Amino acid sequence: MGVTLNADPREVGLCPQRLARIEPWMDRLVADGRLAGLSVSVQRRGKTVFARACGQADMARGTPFTLDTVTRIYSMTKPLTSVAVMQLYEQGLFQLDDPVSRFLPEFAEMRVAVGGNRAKIETEPARRPITIRDLLTHTAGLTYGFMDATLVDAVYREKGIDFLAREGTLAEMTARTASAPLLAQPGEAWNYSVATDVLGYFVEVVSGRPFADYLRDEVIAPLGMVDTDFHLRPDLMDRFCACYVFDRERKLRPFDDSVETAYARPPAIPSGGGGLVSTAADYHRFCRMILNGGELDGRRLLGRKTVALMASNHLDGDLAAMGTPRFAETTYTGIGFGLGFSVMLDPAKAQIVGTPGEIAWGGMASTAFWIDPAEDLAVVLMTQLVPSSALPIRKELRVLTYAALVD
Repeated sequence: MGVTLNADPREVGLCPQRLARIEPWMDRLVADGRLAGLSVSVQRRGKTVFARACGQADMARGTPFTLDTVTRIYSMTKPLTSVAVMQLYEQGLFQLDDPVSRFLPEFAEMRVAVGGNRAKIETEPARRPITIRDLLTHTAGLTYGFMDATLVDAVYREKGIDFLAREGTLAEMTARTASAPLLAQPGEAWNYSVATDVLGYFVEVVSGRPFADYLRDEVIAPLGMVDTDFHLRPDLMDRFCACYVFDRERKLRPFDDSVETAYARPPAIPSGGGGLVSTAADYHRFCRMILNGGELDGRRLLGRKTVALMASNHLDGDLAAMGTPRFAETTYTGIGFGLGFSVMLDPAKAQIVGTPGEIAWGGMASTAFWIDPAEDLAVVLMTQLVPSSALPIRKELRVLTYAALVD
């Protein structure tokens, strides 16, 4: 079931004429060949006041992009994995400042890269252990091999550290990660990384259940996210979209097919950092749970104080103050990071309209969400263009949406 309009925007303090500006913006993106298709849905005070899809989910097959199109949400998986971690935290099974090596001993005695070259990387001992909070906040010193910017990134590629790989196990990939040197001393720099994938294995070890089963049973199913999983059920195949990338002429070409896709079968490794497929309606249910302080439709997943802790900035300043991030699903200045998503600190410094305390994240295929507790607002953008930095659509949508607030 797709997102359904259930309120006049004026009932919840939004101007219908201003909100309607989103429609021609969407149409231009498709008409200009910048996106194959997309959907935007806006909820305020629990009411859906805007929901529209346009363009194509599969250009080769002429399949329309609809409100219930199933997309690869990639890193929008991370907030769900973080909720799973915090559920176990609420059970008293660990503290945020516990060394991860207490549960994953392969992370004991880590070393940090300090120089050298591809032939021989110079390292020094980590000055303190990696903690659970370091993993939740991407300050553990881990990285992604695809960034291709440092010697440690190269090590990740050489070791085949890729949690979206179609062979191996979650335990094996985590062990490979622990065998690589750290990019920075734990806690000293913010660097986007496989940390949330490692947390997936952490959930598996602490809960004693396979990570995919735990996430389905304790997060996805209780939220009623009926079209969200690590692979496509057969009945979802006709709603799955193709994914695109720009060629050298800035024309859209296929990145992953909607039918001949690896998502048609369960993955070898359930990636807590980027493995889920989902829909706009499903992700809005996650957003509403966060806005409700951990509860949805009578099911409580987290306590409200835990949600408040997750939505707090855990960095010493903004992302820019924690070194020079090489990649993120957000800008750096004026933006902090909580336990699983970014946190708006200062809209003026971020140079974008918004609200302090707003939390957000996105995915590699240009999907995005943000949750504004002060405005009781949630917005979900679904599309499929790799990489997410190819177009400034997230910023543009934020401006269009916030401009419609009039109460």
